[in-house]
Amino acid sequence: MPTTSNTRILLPAAILIAMVLALHAVVSYGIEVYAAVFVLSSAVYIWLAKEVLNAELPEKTVLVLLGVALLVRATFLFVTPVGSDDVFRYLWDGKVQAAGVNPYLYPPNAPELASLKSDLLPALVNHPEMKSVYFPISQWIFYLSFKLSGEAIWGFKMFLLLAETLTFVALWRLTHTLGVPRASALLYALCPLPIVQFAYDAHLDGLGLPLLAFAVAYHLAHKRTLALLLLGVSMAIKPVGLVLVPIFMLREKNTPARLLTLVVPFIPFVLQFLPYVTSSNPFEGLLNFSRHWTFNGIAFEAIDALLSNNLPSRFVCAGCLAVSLLALYWISMEHIYKMYLAVFLLLLFSPVVHPWYICWLLLFVPLVRSVPGIIYASTASLTVFTVVLYKLTGLWEQHPLALIAEYLPVLLALGVELWKAQRGNAAV
Repeated sequence: MPTTSNTRILLPAAILIAMVLALHAVVSYGIEVYAAVFVLSSAVYIWLAKEVLNAELPEKTVLVLLGVALLVRATFLFVTPVGSDDVFRYLWDGKVQAAGVNPYLYPPNAPELASLKSDLLPALVNHPEMKSVYFPISQWIFYLSFKLSGEAIWGFKMFLLLAETLTFVALWRLTHTLGVPRASALLYALCPLPIVQFAYDAHLDGLGLPLLAFAVAYHLAHKRTLALLLLGVSMAIKPVGLVLVPIFMLREKNTPARLLTLVVPFIPFVLQFLPYVTSSNPFEGLLNFSRHWTFNGIAFEAIDALLSNNLPSRFVCAGCLAVSLLALYWISMEHIYKMYLAVFLLLLFSPVVHPWYICWLLLFVPLVRSVPGIIYASTASLTVFTVVLYKLTGLWEQHPLALIAEYLPVLLALGVELWKAQRGNAAV
């Protein structure tokens, strides 16, 4: 039985919160503080997670901690991101659309957009020669953010804060539905990874998480149509939910319902492109990104080290992912754990795994209470060394030792967990 007292869980929580709040010192002391806080607070998170997994906390205490977690996020509303400059692309795309221009039509450095230039934008946009990679629903949020706050980042961060609040609500509902301790929601809420990546560095993925979380909640409640529509909208932010579509489908008992599962999520996904396809190619920037960008993908890096050829390495990873997912879909296991593993496999075989991508996996960690996911959410902080190198030297280079340090404990823990699960099934 869980035995952890309030005191034992509050101590690491307090230390972690104090450390995360130290990110406010980055303005004065630089990127080194950002890196130190991210890595050290992520180490404390392992301690906190251990206590949470053994916790028996009253709901009131959990709600207070969730409220504190939101307040911590809110303190960064007006803080300029340090670990990433992606938010400036969001603001630029919003500014372009607010001016009545299709955001997929021109790259930021195009002479056609010269009249929109300011001291801030697009000067701070990365890869100004590249067209936008973001889907239309995201573009509409960028537009609303720009209308709300202009070139200031707080407008977009307000949307992220609202999204995080909704994610907490969804996790609160899901913990009840699945019968797991309500304290499990703290595995997401107090994890430094989403705080740093969403509240501080303002990454778009935070907007997709509550959509996916509520899609899962309504799916488990047998509210099929609403679940599928929300799944589709989450895919319109980032198509992570695509790997969950077969899992949703196989839970259905008859052919019409299964066909519906294969159709409904793609309705909002496809419809979002209709206002743009007649005058531009909304996929041009994304296809360019998909062909050339690589970062922090353990399987891709291992395969590419052998093949030394980007495109074949991508095809091998895609094939391995497809085979692994097909095997997973047909294996009998707990429904929510299968979703968790599907997202895990997607990350393991992806050529690009920015740390904020791992938050899609972290969303499921409170529901399955899985140690490998906890470790992954912690060791993802080691990617910060690449960011520090880039900020100090202008060189974007991933060190192999950092990659090994990030993934070795994750893969070992995952292997042990799956081995124990297989032994348990065999015993039954």
